[in-house]
Amino acid sequence: MKQGRVSVRIISAWLAAACIVFTSSTLHAKTDALATLFDYQVTRAEGESLSLTQVARQVADADVVLIGEWHSHPGVHRFQAELLSQLASEHPVALSMEQFSRDTQPVLDQYLAGEIGEDTLKRQANAWDNYDGSYRPLIELAKQRQIEVIAANAPKRLVRCIGQQGLSYLDSLSEQQRSWFADTIDTQDSPYKRKFKANMHHGSASQTDAQYAAQLAWDATMAESIVDYHAAQPDSQIVHIAGRFHIAEGLGTAAQIHARNPELRIALITAVSDQAMLSDDAPDLRLHVLPMPQRWLSMDEMRQAVSQMKGQGAAQCKRATNS
Repeated sequence: MKQGRVSVRIISAWLAAACIVFTSSTLHAKTDALATLFDYQVTRAEGESLSLTQVARQVADADVVLIGEWHSHPGVHRFQAELLSQLASEHPVALSMEQFSRDTQPVLDQYLAGEIGEDTLKRQANAWDNYDGSYRPLIELAKQRQIEVIAANAPKRLVRCIGQQGLSYLDSLSEQQRSWFADTIDTQDSPYKRKFKANMHHGSASQTDAQYAAQLAWDATMAESIVDYHAAQPDSQIVHIAGRFHIAEGLGTAAQIHARNPELRIALITAVSDQAMLSDDAPDLRLHVLPMPQRWLSMDEMRQAVSQMKGQGAAQCKRATNS
């Protein structure tokens, strides 16, 4: 999630999750292929290495390819662009992105059609701070190859308010604003909810429930956007990129897609490193990259960062109901 534009509680949860180390007793990163942060190596769950062509062949029959990323990781973003290019050379594809929200779809379409410049796109579509280095290659590839791009997410400024007030916040939205979210956001118990609560424990139980509702609002909205696009364009494979927690092991966005259309075939590709693995039986292809530098070496550093973010969100949330 983009810093400074989501709920402080959601940010705190995300920061805590970023510090969690996942290990596996049977699978280790393919470090022999990784010399720099730009490098990547894809493997099957059992460890067999795959070339880019083999990855494309592996996911060729999927209706939806979900790629779980670490935001701003150069190796992950390189892989995303290279795989999208490979798939687009073989069959029709569409690119779906967590990084743009439904309300900005017209602006994104204008840019892809060559009607506005990049600065206008970034300002009017609320591009993430890391757009230039992380997502520009994908958007420019889509523009050059005439690949449609789905602004799949809900607006972050409104999701932030769910994180503070719970799903009841949606009742205060106008009809247009409500349409920027999935029709159904079901927060009942699930493996994803249990994983979220195990990893993201900040504040009271009610606060954690609100945080989960905000998290699920993203997954449900992205899933609905994907399912709706597939219904309209069934011959196009959809490549969706989102944060790792949304994608890993099929518990987030994939589960929400399945709930809406169980017939869709989904392929999972999730970033891993020797500091953050998946469970041995996870169905995901593993996208091995070198770990990013540690953001903090102590809890004090992390608390200071969260404290600075705290002053950036509260007032904006109050304005969201009037936007």
